[in-house]
Amino acid sequence: MIKKLLRRGLTVLALAALPLMGSSTAPAGAVDVRPVTVAAASLRVAGPLSLADAVAALPIADEHRDGYDRNLYKHWNRGLDLTDGCNTRAEVILSEAVIAPQVAAGCKLIGGEWYSYYDGVTVTSASSLDVDHIVPLAEVHDSGGYTWNAGRREAYANDQGSPLTLVAVSAKSNRSKADKDPFEWLPPLAEVHCRYAAEWVSTKLRWGLAADPAEAGALVGIAQRCPTTTVEYELVA
Repeated sequence: MIKKLLRRGLTVLALAALPLMGSSTAPAGAVDVRPVTVAAASLRVAGPLSLADAVAALPIADEHRDGYDRNLYKHWNRGLDLTDGCNTRAEVILSEAVIAPQVAAGCKLIGGEWYSYYDGVTVTSASSLDVDHIVPLAEVHDSGGYTWNAGRREAYANDQGSPLTLVAVSAKSNRSKADKDPFEWLPPLAEVHCRYAAEWVSTKLRWGLAADPAEAGALVGIAQRCPTTTVEYELVA
């Protein structure tokens, strides 16, 4: 649990004190204590900003879906530890475990327990989890990723340099989300909408991505309901 608490608590500063739309039983988030994948020289810390100011900092642009292919965004690569036999997906699942699973040969995960914050579900099998890109790959492409080279696309798809880009959640909730933005989809657990919006905006700002007008309008509305939520992020050059 300590590792989980450490993984997601630094980047969006107010996640532990969000104004809730109902009571919450969710465990606190966590911050990744593993090495970052992006060189420190390429990072610049920005914030903290109020969620409203962070939303206002997003460039506004129409979406550009032309040329999108999920395979352009290479995932999952070998992860941070090249000796552990686990890819990025498995490393994220391991880092977010509430109760750590056993790791067998070939990075097979046995047992363990996770909390899916999108829907408030406790998951007891790694095979029932998806690792979600908080900003889906198709949305990344629409929002500016169509201009990226292969290296930057792979860096985003496997980004463990931020604790927010990738999140282990129930497969059901992730597949309900698909490639939708916050105008089209929000987590079924209403009390985490502030957190989700902050993580979405933080990730878009980190990677220099735009928001389309409908998406931006939805985020403005959420920010109005989340006046104490703040955002801090490391900009990838």
